Amino acid sequence: MLSDNLNFYKKISKNKLPLTALLSDETLFSNVPKDWSIIVTDIENSTQAVANGHHNDVNLSATGSIVTVLNTLKGIDKKLRIPYFFGGDGSTFIVPNKVLQPLLLALNDYSLHIKNTHQLNLRVGHLEVEKVYLNNVTLRISKLRHNKYLTTPIVLGNGLKYAETLIKESFQASDSFKAKEIALNLEGMACRWDEIYPKESQEKVVCLLIDCQDESKQAEVYGRIMNKIDSIFGDLNKRNPITSLKLKLSTSIGKIRKEMHTRIGKHKFNRVLTNWFLTLIGGYYFKFFKAGKLYVYKVTQLSDTIMLDGSINTVITGTDKQVKELQDFLDTIELNNEIVYGLHITHASIMSCYVEDRDKKHVHFVDGTEGGYTSAAMVLKDKLRKLEAK
Repeated sequence: MLSDNLNFYKKISKNKLPLTALLSDETLFSNVPKDWSIIVTDIENSTQAVANGHHNDVNLSATGSIVTVLNTLKGIDKKLRIPYFFGGDGSTFIVPNKVLQPLLLALNDYSLHIKNTHQLNLRVGHLEVEKVYLNNVTLRISKLRHNKYLTTPIVLGNGLKYAETLIKESFQASDSFKAKEIALNLEGMACRWDEIYPKESQEKVVCLLIDCQDESKQAEVYGRIMNKIDSIFGDLNKRNPITSLKLKLSTSIGKIRKEMHTRIGKHKFNRVLTNWFLTLIGGYYFKFFKAGKLYVYKVTQLSDTIMLDGSINTVITGTDKQVKELQDFLDTIELNNEIVYGLHITHASIMSCYVEDRDKKHVHFVDGTEGGYTSAAMVLKDKLRKLEAK
């Protein structure tokens, strides 16, 4: 049986209300326990990798770090639940200290695997939550139930950003990495969907990062921004870049080989051919069978298109006019020194997935093409550097 602190995240209520309402009620947020830790994974020089045309490798590698952690947790205790956040070129996890070492071991093993398969350096680091609090930084968390299928963590405070900054500055391997490596487990990782275009031809895909540094104002500022996004683009379903109409499986042999190479480090012709054939059949199954259509609908509902980890991270679709209206609004509050934001506009979304169970348990990580979150982060970091230089 899990102790109270191990069970902390699982016990948080799933709040079924608008995000703006959740942000306005601080009683719905809880402090993360001191005996938990923050783990950060990050692709070194991801901006250059994206510029060199390797965005899919970067994206898939980030997804694999989440799959690695979730599969490792299943082996420790299937009832244990943790919050995690996908960032395009890396991931962040908040975990109990009691499971920290096996997770670091698994991620280190995965990092070596990514180095061998994609020649990318996935850095792994961690920081105890207690050290975050000792530096007078807050880390409060709640849960938001977006729909019948999807619930995500919502974080206020600069705790994750503070931890990420410290971890990225040092990125020293844990002593536990000297121990014997454990077996790689990427079961359930999938990347079979083709580029996903907006429902309307005149719409664009927007990857948006918004940072409010003032912890005391985050809830109010982010609530105001989300109200504006709802007003301009409509609710989460309306602005969702992932729609049943545009979802289709890619039958590219190259894509299937890359996914297999990422999962197991090699690709055998017979297995590639078998997976290609199954993907081909899957296209007909999703299009013409009731169960297949239901799965595709669930994919749209289980697509993680908005994340709040102390900053707003979201992927939305809209027309040029809508995007311009949002940018004008964000420029105004940025000039008032309330936020700093980065934005990347592209033609389509890409999606990588963790499919634990096709009926009930699958999650889909959404990013934009041409760099997506990584490109938006580059704009944000450039603005922050200029502010620091003043």
